[in-house]
Amino acid sequence: MTPPLSLPALSSELRGVTMHLSRRLRNERADIDLSDSQFSVLAYLVRTGAHTPNELSVWEHVTPPSMNRTINALEAAGLVARTPDASDGRKVFVTATENGCGVVKETRRRRDAWLHSRLSALTPDERRTLEEATVLLRKIVAP
Repeated sequence: MTPPLSLPALSSELRGVTMHLSRRLRNERADIDLSDSQFSVLAYLVRTGAHTPNELSVWEHVTPPSMNRTINALEAAGLVARTPDASDGRKVFVTATENGCGVVKETRRRRDAWLHSRLSALTPDERRTLEEATVLLRKIVAP
């Protein structure tokens, strides 16, 4: 049996493999040309509903002008729509359109299919180990 990695070596190995997995999953997306940031905002809107541009910039940790460019690109592609607030005409809400929801759904389907194909090549014991590791990874990323 292989001896356990030192904590620094484990940290480095885990960082590298999770980054590689994340990049590989990001490559599986609907046939549309979106940046990772644009897709992230779109998926967030699909998952959580309407938000103001300012709320989106805070969530994405970007400046309001940067978020406005992202929203403009998504709007030009027909993936989001801006709706004025009924009680305050200066305020707008951004929502995912039906097309935007479809892009997110298709991207998630492709990512799940890619991962499913890789997981199906593992033994039941290996999949069980990954299931246990998932619990630990959630513990690591929890606030």
